[in-house]
Amino acid sequence: MDVRVLATRTLLVVQALVAVTAVAGGIALILGATVPSLASVLVPPNEYLVGSPFASYLVPGILLAALLGGIHVIAFVTTLRRTPGYRFIAAATGFAMLIWVFVQMMFIPFSPLQALYFALGLAEVGLVMVILGLFSPGVKSV
Repeated sequence: MDVRVLATRTLLVVQALVAVTAVAGGIALILGATVPSLASVLVPPNEYLVGSPFASYLVPGILLAALLGGIHVIAFVTTLRRTPGYRFIAAATGFAMLIWVFVQMMFIPFSPLQALYFALGLAEVGLVMVILGLFSPGVKSV
């Protein structure tokens, strides 16, 4: 099997995983912020929001589901269809994931999930580079 085909299939799996978990995580934060009885189960402690621009996890939940989850859905669909520009969209989505984790780590103490999603963001960017052929033996560096 061609390495670019394998990279594309792997990228699709990563995009789908992030899309589903970002939407689910965002919904959990929204529910935790709006249904007091669920707050202790679904959201991190409110102390993590001290110094942030947010009073509750409602807006971060909306951003996680709509922004990060939404762009991953778009990236998945464009990659699946090989829409023109899908590689750019996939790379931008990977960088968005990295930025999301960087910003999150400014407010929330380290969690293994942050490391996992940072690795997934790096994987997205790296897989796009493989798809572009940047690691092929015939490609000369400048």
